[in-house]
Amino acid sequence: MAELVGPRVYSCCHCRNHVCLHDDIISKAFQGRNGRAFLFSHAMNIAVGPKEDRQLMTGLHTVADIYCRDCREVLGWKYERAFEESQRYKEGKFIFEKAKIVKENW
Repeated sequence: MAELVGPRVYSCCHCRNHVCLHDDIISKAFQGRNGRAFLFSHAMNIAVGPKEDRQLMTGLHTVADIYCRDCREVLGWKYERAFEESQRYKEGKFIFEKAKIVKENW
């Protein structure tokens, strides 16, 4: 009998709330505040904080921290606006810090 396998998801490291899908990874080559981070096209079960301009490694961006909707753990940020044309592909995308998420259904 075939085994049913659901989508590979990442969960909040603190409460295991599902926050993003493996299939939505755009890049694993990002740097977060505390180490490696992943760029995702979509997120779920999160809350978005207030927007602020932040100087990042790739220039000035308007970003908003993202939080787990259940436990309020800061998981990364959402790119709201990129000031440099070459960085505009990030707008509307999400950074999840690798240390803040865990694999589920793998």
